[in-house]
Amino acid sequence: MRKPKKIIHKINPSFALVVDGETEVWYLQMLKRNERDIRVSIKPEIPNKKSLEEQYNLVCDLSGKEFTKVFWIIDLDTLIKEDNEAPKGKKSPLKTFEEYRTDLIKNYTNVVVIVNNPCIEFWFLLHFEKTSKYFGTCSSAETQLKKHLKNYEKTQKFFTKQNDDIYLKLKPKLKQAIDNSFALGNFDNENPKKAMCEMGLLFKSDELKKHFE
Repeated sequence: MRKPKKIIHKINPSFALVVDGETEVWYLQMLKRNERDIRVSIKPEIPNKKSLEEQYNLVCDLSGKEFTKVFWIIDLDTLIKEDNEAPKGKKSPLKTFEEYRTDLIKNYTNVVVIVNNPCIEFWFLLHFEKTSKYFGTCSSAETQLKKHLKNYEKTQKFFTKQNDDIYLKLKPKLKQAIDNSFALGNFDNENPKKAMCEMGLLFKSDELKKHFE
């Protein structure tokens, strides 16, 4: 009697993305909504509390679960602001982040840290401009973005509008944004206060890159 063939069930890759704001969640949800052929589960996660330590702990926790990769998307503007306001003698929030990042890169093979400086709006701006200008605040990056997306606003309605959501607005220039983000290089502990966007690491990950070439 012939042995029955083993049925091999292909398990689709799954990504957890730890973020600290709703704008990132809405953007990632729209990415998944519009790219139907992507067979990757994309699950944004916001910690109940958003302190740096709590984000780091959540990343470590998720890395031991069923996810293929865990991405930590962090906006640096808040950290730099906290760093500037930190009393003398107290450990620098930026230094703490650098230690967390180094630990994750060294010891967690399925974790990718993505730094945006100042914030996610700078990623949106790179769809329209190749720039290395350092925006000290998120609001200044937003002001520049509004020269291209005149009605831009941080609301769920704007981000998720049917047939006109944030991802669809930006998609025609996505390749340009990825190239512009890589042109800025990687986050550098020695020079944290510079324009930075590592969102290209998500789109060029092994599991997604064939969709965005």
